[in-house]
Amino acid sequence: MTDLHLHPSLREPAQTSKAWPFEEARKIVKRYPDGKPGGEAILFETGYGPSGLPHIGTFNEVLRTTMVRRAYEALTGGAPTRLVAFSDDLDGLRKVPDNVPNGDMLREYLGKPLTAIPDPFGKYESFAHHNNAMLREFLDRFGFEYEFVSSTERYQSGAFDDALRNVLRHNQDILDIMLPTLRAERAATYSPILPVSPKSGIVLQVPVTVVDADAGLVSFEDEGETITHSILGGGAKLQWKVDWAMRWVALGVDYEMYGKDLTDSGVQSGKIAKALGGRKPEGLIYEMFLDEKGEKISKSKGNGLSLEQWLDYGSEESLAFFAYREPKAAKQLHIGVIPKAVDEYLQMRGSYPAQEPDKRLGNPVHHVHVARGEQIPAAELPVTFGLLLNLVGVMGADASKDQIWCYLGQYVEGANAATYPELDRLIDNAMAYNRDYVAPTLNRRKPVGGEGAALKELDDKLAALPADAGADDIQNIVYEIGKNEAYGFENLRDWFKALYETLLGSSAGPRMGSFIALFGIDNTRRLIAEALA
Repeated sequence: MTDLHLHPSLREPAQTSKAWPFEEARKIVKRYPDGKPGGEAILFETGYGPSGLPHIGTFNEVLRTTMVRRAYEALTGGAPTRLVAFSDDLDGLRKVPDNVPNGDMLREYLGKPLTAIPDPFGKYESFAHHNNAMLREFLDRFGFEYEFVSSTERYQSGAFDDALRNVLRHNQDILDIMLPTLRAERAATYSPILPVSPKSGIVLQVPVTVVDADAGLVSFEDEGETITHSILGGGAKLQWKVDWAMRWVALGVDYEMYGKDLTDSGVQSGKIAKALGGRKPEGLIYEMFLDEKGEKISKSKGNGLSLEQWLDYGSEESLAFFAYREPKAAKQLHIGVIPKAVDEYLQMRGSYPAQEPDKRLGNPVHHVHVARGEQIPAAELPVTFGLLLNLVGVMGADASKDQIWCYLGQYVEGANAATYPELDRLIDNAMAYNRDYVAPTLNRRKPVGGEGAALKELDDKLAALPADAGADDIQNIVYEIGKNEAYGFENLRDWFKALYETLLGSSAGPRMGSFIALFGIDNTRRLIAEALA
């Protein structure tokens, strides 16, 4: 891992940076002005419920937490830190996920711990082991530095036994916190402890009486029989708000962020942590993603955007860049935001080398690459992703990658996959995006009013230019035509919109001078001829 964030030139500006990871990191510095007692590492935690596959929300949480972790290290000159990715895999299966095979088989195991349910994919020893493996593969792909911790392993090995005894000793304190927050029906059966039935293996939701806290013994009804049962060594797990608080105390968690939908849970778990003799960690409450209609994304509705979809149409760095921006603001997350995120990332990356250290720390690109343990790439791409999309669009869905590189090679001397490997990957993204989302919607309209005459003048002016005319010279010609009052454009925006709609089939598009230089004067004149035909 690179230590870019620990560069001496960044230490001083880090103290006053207003970038949100530093604002968050300063909460931890305030919590431990002299460092954690005993020189212990500051512990960051992220949680994962393995009843489903890792998704874009999982990525966001680990990425953002890592950004805060690196900011804390920068503030303190490299104080020790750890990040735990905790899997709640002892949880009982509540419902069958829609996106896994063998759903009928899984229904037979409803209520049982996820690590006690066969893997519907047939690859691992349990459903949880499969999803945990997917989580680790997922996190490793992005270069995150973390420690994986399994709830099942901690409970069954006895590592949580002392913490569970502590919960039993404070059972009534926890009930006093939780019962006022519950509906009467739920409160009647609520218990902080969820015993694992020795008869059925199901994680039970039943009232529990503490028999002997020090011995870890409780009693409850199980299939009509009152039994006394040890909750130690995996004999039970805790209700999740209680479990969350217990983990904070038992593991010594100092920082954990979570979504706005868990705000109340965080409050209750914080009270429980205090009752257990601990302290709620610092953290950020982030806003939820919205779909293109402004509605909250829901896995059950299927209105979200998957990690795989983003990576089909955009780069990993652009996804991290999107996740960085304004975590406390609700953001629309849909296919349409990807091209803009790719180009904004590339634009901010291009500005990074010339920035002063304090400005660098406010540049999202710094946090994106520090979180990935990388140096910030110095290479600049010869075209924007938006321009690349327009090129692919006018070439048509049948255009090959070699043909696209041929155009780029004419625009930029020596441009090929070997010299621009990042651009080569973006071509794949652009081709997929065009195929699935652009080509089906393209509709080139006929020019109306003065648009036809304006296009004719543009054709004449292009015909007089050399084949290697520069983008700026072409852009100046486009501007002059649009400002000619004879064609009736109220403003240049209307002229550019007409160009996009008649030549490209879209209501928005690129800087026309750059596009024409890339696509070629002769090819652009062919588009004009088709529009005027």
